[in-house]
Amino acid sequence: MKAMSKQQLADAAGVSVDTLARWLAPHRKQLEALGMKPNMRVLPPKVVVYIVETFCIDV
Repeated sequence: MKAMSKQQLADAAGVSVDTLARWLAPHRKQLEALGMKPNMRVLPPKVVVYIVETFCIDV
């Protein structure tokens, strides 16, 4: 898996970036542990894998 922007992930999920942010809010602690900061636009590969697996997003 490679780094992806929040916009790319939102597009793959078929939702807006705001909706993706709402989905991620309950998972903030796990995402921070993987290296994600709230203001990041491009997410590291570990974070992308977590999001894709958690929300069943086909990329």
